[in-house]
Amino acid sequence: MKVKMMKYRISVISLGCPKNQVDAEIMLAKLKNADFEIVEDPRYADLIIVNTCGFIESAKKESIENILDMLSYKEDYPDKKVLVTGCLAERYQTQVMEQMPELDGVVGIGANENIVEICNKILKGDRCELFPDKMSLCFDGGRELTTPSYTAYLKIAEGCSNNCTYCAIPMIRGPFRSRQPESILEEAQKLVLSGVKEITLVAQDTSRYGEDLYGKSALVPLLKSLCKIEGLKWIRILYLYPERIDDLLIDTIANEDKILKYMDIPMQHCSANVLKRMNRKGDRESLTNLIAKIRERIPGVTIRSTLIAGFPGETEEEFNELCEFIEEVKFERMGCFAYSEEEGTAATKLDGMLPEEERVKRADIINDIQGQILDDINDSLIGEKIDTIVEGYDGYTDSYYGRTVMDAIDIDTTIYFTSERELDEGDIVKVEVINAIDGELTGEAK
Repeated sequence: MKVKMMKYRISVISLGCPKNQVDAEIMLAKLKNADFEIVEDPRYADLIIVNTCGFIESAKKESIENILDMLSYKEDYPDKKVLVTGCLAERYQTQVMEQMPELDGVVGIGANENIVEICNKILKGDRCELFPDKMSLCFDGGRELTTPSYTAYLKIAEGCSNNCTYCAIPMIRGPFRSRQPESILEEAQKLVLSGVKEITLVAQDTSRYGEDLYGKSALVPLLKSLCKIEGLKWIRILYLYPERIDDLLIDTIANEDKILKYMDIPMQHCSANVLKRMNRKGDRESLTNLIAKIRERIPGVTIRSTLIAGFPGETEEEFNELCEFIEEVKFERMGCFAYSEEEGTAATKLDGMLPEEERVKRADIINDIQGQILDDINDSLIGEKIDTIVEGYDGYTDSYYGRTVMDAIDIDTTIYFTSERELDEGDIVKVEVINAIDGELTGEAK
């Protein structure tokens, strides 16, 4: 009689941005195909993979806290293994194992392709430190989705070549490199066939897609090809850099029904001087004009942006200009972060470094302004009927909840609503907004 071999159990904790989440999903698929058992609860895993973020200080702290939490299981289960992957591992490499010698492995992003061999090695009792060329990171291949079944991220490029002075991404992920369109479309088709209705395109700069392949942006042709996929309902685009948003892209978003009227445009600041120190283009006038043009050409558009407060050398006058800009343009969605001093980036060498408490104070002021703007926008939506994707049912409030076309998954707000008919997760329905409370909407499905 054959004795059935027990499968090794692996749990993956992925932190940080959607792009890192896609990396984790590719690794999960490789592990599952290699006959490992994937478990959600790390307590029941033989090996825990912490796929880390290493972008800014707060993300690094979160990654380290998660690693330490997973290592604490070794106190009761000394045979349990812990492996660190992702951006923190790539950025700090051997320093991670030096600081946390209890780890069983630390590997850079270029090692993701060999995750099965690495896990087998660690489970046999070997320690592993491996840092291949980051350009070896593969962003093709099967994925084990960690998002709800009706929605998925689709990574269209890797790395970044913008070289913003505050950003460590080029050091961690390498230069910008686009994925072949055939590969993107093939994966999108598979996702839709598996039940995905909403695809969110991600890259460090989606508006730059194709420049390295064709010498010019190829985002519009890619979008038009994606729109032809039968069964795909929503296409959401994240991270469009303002200087690359042209009339063709605006018109494509305006005219293609499947492309949501939602544009995530990380502007970072509006002061020409601050943007120049960031190695970013534009100024208050050009950004204001761009927003006005988008709103004129795409009625009902949601514009989301990200800003940095307290950048080195930011004067009171420049900060006040940023406040005035926000009050003037009234972003539908916006988040402001205090500048994070990241070693190895050019911004750390700039004059005028502000105390951390001042940076945080300025970011809080910006977010407070945006909070009032969001309340006013939500109040203006009362009585409107908005397309909404159902995310689940809340027994406590006896209502469904979901995201409107104005809201990206894990980023924006939630709407709670009642329905006279039974709904399933992933259904897309019209919801009439009845009320707005604490930044969230309530409504009724129609």
